Amino acid sequence: MTESLLATEPQLRLIVFLGVLVAMALWELAAPRRRREIPRVIRWTNNLGLVVIDTIVLRLSFPILAVGLAVIAQDSGWGLFNIIDAPGWVAVIVSIVVLDLVIYLQHVMFHAVPALWRLHRMHHADLEFDVTTGLRFHPVEILLSMGIKLAVVAALGPPAVAVLIFEVLLNATAMFNHSNIRLPMLVDRFLRLIVVTPDMHRVHHSIIPEETNSNFGFNLPWWDRLLGTYKAQPKAGHEGMTIGIEQFRTGRDLWLDRMLVQPIKGPASGYPINREAGKKS
Repeated sequence: MTESLLATEPQLRLIVFLGVLVAMALWELAAPRRRREIPRVIRWTNNLGLVVIDTIVLRLSFPILAVGLAVIAQDSGWGLFNIIDAPGWVAVIVSIVVLDLVIYLQHVMFHAVPALWRLHRMHHADLEFDVTTGLRFHPVEILLSMGIKLAVVAALGPPAVAVLIFEVLLNATAMFNHSNIRLPMLVDRFLRLIVVTPDMHRVHHSIIPEETNSNFGFNLPWWDRLLGTYKAQPKAGHEGMTIGIEQFRTGRDLWLDRMLVQPIKGPASGYPINREAGKKS
């Protein structure tokens, strides 16, 4: 089973990725939450170009990724779930939840450490909020994130199928909760109990620092509520709020070459958690 899982992983992930991307793009056209101000061709070509670069860099940098490491850990007896005798379904569910908590904590860390914020702020520097924003991450951040994920997989020893489910869910929910789609208020309120919704995560992309430093969840919404980082709505409302950060607010900053050098441009002030506004680094 594990061999067939490894063999079909790339195809499965590509099918889900393209399916969710197309579905969200069509939904954005049919029922947008916010008015679009920037031509889609400018943002989409550069954001999707970044996906290509991220994928190439990741594949060249790591000989094996998370699902493959889970298989090796199982064969070698590494990690918690390869030591203890837990039912398979328990191992799968707990592994998915733990991996999601790690992603939440990693996200907080990338806001808390100024050097890491320099990398992560490229994601926040998008001037609009749609499905492609959920794919816009600096290649170095992608590499660091994968390194953290591999360390957790080695320590936890999760079933390979759990890692695959988590990876697929994380990618799909990142596109869903970054989408510019309108949900009825009652539907949004119900969905927030089980998944991060676009209205919930959009608050995180506000230009106001205290809103930027809230709603860190990508998949499960529970961590923000449990750990005190939840903010229900933006002060200016979803139609009136300003997306992005104070730096990098020109159309030229949306181009791929400018995005890649943003970590080394300007100060990392104002947004990192526990730093005074205006303090330079």
